[in-house]
Amino acid sequence: MRIALPTLAAATAALLAACSPGQQQTAAPAADMKTVAITQIVEHPALDDTRQGIIKGLAEAGFKEGENLRIDYQSAQGSTATAGQIAKKFAADKPDAIVAISTPSAQSVVAATKSVPVIFTDIIDPVAAKLIPSMDAPSGTNVTGMSDYIPFAPQFEMMQKLLPEIKRIGYVYSPGENNSTTMLAHMKAYLAPKNIEVVAVAAPRTTDVGAAVRSLKGKVDLLYTSFDNGVVSAYEAVYKAGTEIKLPLVAADTGTVKRGAAAAYGPDFHDLGVQTGHIVARVLKGEQPGSIKPEHPQGGTVAVNPKAAEAQGFTVPEALIQEASEVVR
Repeated sequence: MRIALPTLAAATAALLAACSPGQQQTAAPAADMKTVAITQIVEHPALDDTRQGIIKGLAEAGFKEGENLRIDYQSAQGSTATAGQIAKKFAADKPDAIVAISTPSAQSVVAATKSVPVIFTDIIDPVAAKLIPSMDAPSGTNVTGMSDYIPFAPQFEMMQKLLPEIKRIGYVYSPGENNSTTMLAHMKAYLAPKNIEVVAVAAPRTTDVGAAVRSLKGKVDLLYTSFDNGVVSAYEAVYKAGTEIKLPLVAADTGTVKRGAAAAYGPDFHDLGVQTGHIVARVLKGEQPGSIKPEHPQGGTVAVNPKAAEAQGFTVPEALIQEASEVVR
């Protein structure tokens, strides 16, 4: 059997028809495609929610993955050495912007490039982390972004609603993480005039977290955890130890309430990511990072887990349950 092959003229006509102005093109021209590299120190719910929020914020601003946006994502899997390697690779790739989620990742990226735009997020104090000189627009630098810092006062007020007679607060933290040491200093400064003692226990590795919590048995009224990536990534160990020694668990990361914290007051990390995504979009549209003033979360919310509180030996007051934006049953 002979199969008829299309003539050159027919093939040319078909090609021209496929490319006619009246038909929609699915692939963006190369010149219109933007590349954003995203890195984070480890994968846990808060950082993952931030990353998804960033993608949503970019889409809201007109940059949609697969259409006019390419995203290159790398996790350091908890290793600062790997974070440094990722930062050097991204700097060499020269994307249109690098987004660094968490302090260790941001410090690595800022050290790796002075020319590629860098947008940090999920960082309590970017000044103390030496990412920017001040929280004003960092003129002359290639860096801007989002702090996730919220005042400690409303967090402490929530603790008082849980345990009105609170006198000692436990704090498990990673001593090598700027987020954690900065928050510890804030806590001590705020609580000292109130005669509230902070009992801090270092957990240099995620495998140390459970033992650090257990060491607080009988020494504190509750345990508070901040945006410490090592501790948050091991929160199941925090919950296991807390229930064993009947220690109330309170957090700054509202995502940990689903993982066993009795209560938390903090920002919504997805919303924080959306806010970050809008900053990234401004850079993609031509603004210089040094002309963009770093931002803070737009507010905090309360989340509670009455069942987890019961396992930890106490009851969440009904008034706080009514106040909460999220109640995990």
